[in-house]
Amino acid sequence: MRTLPLPDPGTPPLGSPARALWWQAWRQRGILLGSLVAGAVTMVSQALTPLFIGHGIDDGLTHGFGVDLLRWCLIMAVNGAVIVVSGLFSHRFDVQNWLRASFSFSQLVGYKASRTGHRITQKLPTGEVVSAVANDALRIGDVFAMAGRFVGGVLAYVTVAVVMCTQSLRLGLVVVVGLPVVAGIMALLVKPLQSRQTAQREAQGHLTALGADTVSGLRILRGIGGEEVFSGRYAEQSQKVRREGVRVATVQSVFDGLQVLLPGLLVALVLWLGAHAAVAGEITPGELVTFYAYAAFLSWPLQLATQMLQMTTRGLIAAGKVQAVLGTRSAAEAADGVAPVEEPVAGAELVDEASGLRLEPGRVVGLVSADPDEAARVATRLGRFDDDDEADTPVRLGGVRLTELDKDALRHRIVVSEATTHLFSGILGEELDARGRATEEDLLGAVLVADAQDVLDSVPGGLTGELPEKGRSLSGGQRQRVALARALLTDPEILVLVEPTSAVDAHTEARIAERVAGVRRGRTTLVVTASPLVLDHVDEVVLLEDGLVTTHGTHADLLGRTDAAAVRYRAVVGRGMGDDDQEPGEPARLQTTGGTR
Repeated sequence: MRTLPLPDPGTPPLGSPARALWWQAWRQRGILLGSLVAGAVTMVSQALTPLFIGHGIDDGLTHGFGVDLLRWCLIMAVNGAVIVVSGLFSHRFDVQNWLRASFSFSQLVGYKASRTGHRITQKLPTGEVVSAVANDALRIGDVFAMAGRFVGGVLAYVTVAVVMCTQSLRLGLVVVVGLPVVAGIMALLVKPLQSRQTAQREAQGHLTALGADTVSGLRILRGIGGEEVFSGRYAEQSQKVRREGVRVATVQSVFDGLQVLLPGLLVALVLWLGAHAAVAGEITPGELVTFYAYAAFLSWPLQLATQMLQMTTRGLIAAGKVQAVLGTRSAAEAADGVAPVEEPVAGAELVDEASGLRLEPGRVVGLVSADPDEAARVATRLGRFDDDDEADTPVRLGGVRLTELDKDALRHRIVVSEATTHLFSGILGEELDARGRATEEDLLGAVLVADAQDVLDSVPGGLTGELPEKGRSLSGGQRQRVALARALLTDPEILVLVEPTSAVDAHTEARIAERVAGVRRGRTTLVVTASPLVLDHVDEVVLLEDGLVTTHGTHADLLGRTDAAAVRYRAVVGRGMGDDDQEPGEPARLQTTGGTR
């Protein structure tokens, strides 16, 4: 089985839940076929066991303890070995099928959520998205885990029908006809069960969404004194979920009861008819044992069939819910059918039409704004984080709108490192190497540029040491420098750094500014900052006011000019000039951020 997660989970059809299940079956046809074969061998071998026992009894009664009886004992031993071996493979394939299907759909939902962003929660409740991963994807996996045993049960039923009808037509017909009748009665309960399961699934999704909303807005609720009202709403929805669960359980209990009762009645009927046939000499004692064993055995294929029916019902409901999530489309995806445009050549100019910012190829540019949020919005647009926003404020690379380009390819060409430093748990070297291609020399080089050697000393094992969740063992300044090293290691064509030195002291900031400008010289780089220590090393500085570029020039040029725009520029970058005594780990000051968020 391929290692999970899959490199490419594919694109499932969104037309109907059944098509989605068939699509997934084809994608994992190898392990699915293995499951079907192993399940068939296991069940057919078990179906032959009563036949071998019956022949053994008859030969033993006729010839005593001799060669004939020994032969059947050996046949039973071989058959038992086949059951054990095939059963092991059957279980292995069943688990692999479950894992492959479940986690493939979980992966699809995760990809969709990450690509669509907040748009997905505008179209669907948060609970629906969460349940698609936590519940629905697992129910889809159940269908594939059950497929091998179900097919094996069908083949076992056919085998038993042939054997029984050749030995006694009347008893064979009782069993062959009786089981479909039992299955038909059970099928009558499927539709109401499916309806109630759907209602419970809807209620559960609303409950999850309500819980997520309440938790995310808990601070606001405390401020307005609304905790009790919202907790009451959650409790009310919880009771609705409980009531729907009871309705499901009512039908399910009848279903489970009939699943035991009806096959039991059929076994009793076969035993009564078989006993009369044996007394009348129509069948041998061994055949009577065979018929009784078959009547009992066939309740198992019936249970497998009813379980498959239930799981398929749940799987179709779940697939429909997953398709609803996957059907949510971003602004870019809504343009499906438009002919793909040619990718701009390397070294193309990046232009933000809303602000007038133009990043010429190969230049290191500083973006200064009295409002850090305003500058951050520009950086977000450059990274194509929100296609809906870019619909009104287009960004072009080489004259082509970013929304018209392949997003995966664009992510490798343009990298935006935001001000909020989020680190992940794991090996430090692996945390730094987001693209999975850096050598140890590359890692150490990036650490040097980001002036993060102290991080190697603080993490036991250095690059091979374990970084805890969110890098909580590091100081704010250390986390920021690790994030900077990680961004540099991506080595993109265009790099956007948002306030990369806001949490470090002035001396460290000066070293970082010089080194970053040095390694990025000749490659397009935008640094969003108001720190004079950083701006002194860039090729050009751009001033952003009220969302528009108002002036540009070198840092030294703007400090020396007397026009109004230059005066406003000095007002932003000069707030903290001369404060060079900031201690490592101190919160960022105005001279490095121009009002850090």
